[in-house]
Amino acid sequence: MSLFALFYNFILILIYILFIPYLLYKSRTKKYKLAIPAKFFLRNNPKFDLNGVWFHSCSMGEVRAIKPLIKEFEDEANISVITNTGFDEAKSISSNVRFLPFEFFLPFWITKQKVLVVMEAELWYMLFLVAKKKGAKTLLINARISDKSYKSYLRFRFFYKKIFSNIDKVFAQSEIDKIRLLQLGAKDVEVIGNIKLAQLPQKKQNFEKPDGIVITAASTHEGEEELILSAFNKEFGKLIIVPRHPERFLKVDELIKNYIKGKNISYHKYSIKEDFSSDIVLIDKMGILNDIYAISDITILGGAFAKVGGHNPIEPAYFGNVIISGKNIFNQKSLFECIKNYYLIENYELKEYLKKAGTLLKPELTKEGSFEPIIKEMKKWL
Repeated sequence: MSLFALFYNFILILIYILFIPYLLYKSRTKKYKLAIPAKFFLRNNPKFDLNGVWFHSCSMGEVRAIKPLIKEFEDEANISVITNTGFDEAKSISSNVRFLPFEFFLPFWITKQKVLVVMEAELWYMLFLVAKKKGAKTLLINARISDKSYKSYLRFRFFYKKIFSNIDKVFAQSEIDKIRLLQLGAKDVEVIGNIKLAQLPQKKQNFEKPDGIVITAASTHEGEEELILSAFNKEFGKLIIVPRHPERFLKVDELIKNYIKGKNISYHKYSIKEDFSSDIVLIDKMGILNDIYAISDITILGGAFAKVGGHNPIEPAYFGNVIISGKNIFNQKSLFECIKNYYLIENYELKEYLKKAGTLLKPELTKEGSFEPIIKEMKKWL
């Protein structure tokens, strides 16, 4: 190990010792009781047994985005993550899932792997160094350097050069990203677009679009239907409400019935009449949201007015819906980064945005990516 690596590890140990009391305190909370002991104390977080293809992603969105790639190598796949949501998503794909430990554990935690595939900005120095030293070919995929973070990266260019010296191949999202990555020391960079858009939404059936503007309140959660109904006016268009969880269909039905009392607003449940003729329609059937997006003009995307973390914006964007959502998109930031033109608003602003929805810009998806170049490169090394 180089003098720099030894010095870097020494600094990590000092930081770790200083933060032990804080880590112990935070590990008592429900949110971190699994992740912190696993990452910082290696509790229930053993080394990988399998000498195979190691995929590392940060959170749920990134894990979900590379699911087809993991499936391609599922017999050899190991997966590591950083967040709780990422861990849960990875467990739905494979049993070989770990939290990535704090860096100074990595020299003795990492086992020999054939290939290490790291998603986006997970640029951990010890991760690439140790994996490479133990014989792995190393890939960074879907790499990008945002305008906002570019100056910060340049400020620490000397450090990123050391990281990129241990990365064999980089697959970047755009030509601008390629230029920036090369400036930071990346050696072999290929532009393949954004692989988060490699899995585009599919329709199951073709609905006839009703006359006028169609507003879809998609994947709504507790408290969000009240917010949307209070902001709604039938002059804005038809409102289709699609609750996220089927166990809430009955409750939302009662909520809408109470809302329309004394108002000149028509309403029906989709299970009673499979059309969109009323002013408000409750979708109490699963699996048709993409088909509804295809006939919608505006999507109020749920899960972000409540503190749930948001939902996938790629689907309504793909079908050209104006996207209005709340600011709590912490589980979906990586997917929102795939889109230009969307509106994250405060709850009280919803009515104002619905009024002016006709003047709002429609979303644009960034360049679609492909897994094929990555798969081809990996198979060369296996």
